[in-house]
Amino acid sequence: MKVQIINKSKHELPNYETIASAGMDLRANISEAITLKPLERAVVKTGLFIALPVGTEAQVRPRSGLAAKNGITVLNSPGTVDADYRGEIGVILVNLSNNDFVINDGERVAQLVIAKHERADWDIVEVLNETERGAGGFGSTGV
Repeated sequence: MKVQIINKSKHELPNYETIASAGMDLRANISEAITLKPLERAVVKTGLFIALPVGTEAQVRPRSGLAAKNGITVLNSPGTVDADYRGEIGVILVNLSNNDFVINDGERVAQLVIAKHERADWDIVEVLNETERGAGGFGSTGV
């Protein structure tokens, strides 16, 4: 799939690191370092602008290494970039650790996954078909 992109950052375009990678790393495009204190959040700009085909979205997801090693994650995970959005891609990062975390220019802060999606047309009914699970909620399918 072809996706139009404008790169106003100082960094190379996001790319797939391996043949089987689902996501591409997004890099911080900032003029000065950002320090996230514990439980603080910030929008980190990327300098990237895209035009997706209708029927697709770009999902902004956390990087597992940042989450596991530093407690840094994407707050609205996954963040959605809609096909009709033309603004700069920003990443809402939050520090869930007990330590300050410094984000430097060029640091890989999230990953971007391009995915197809469906649009739903509501079909109003009076009763839903029965299933084995039924109305069982969180934890209802086992331990």
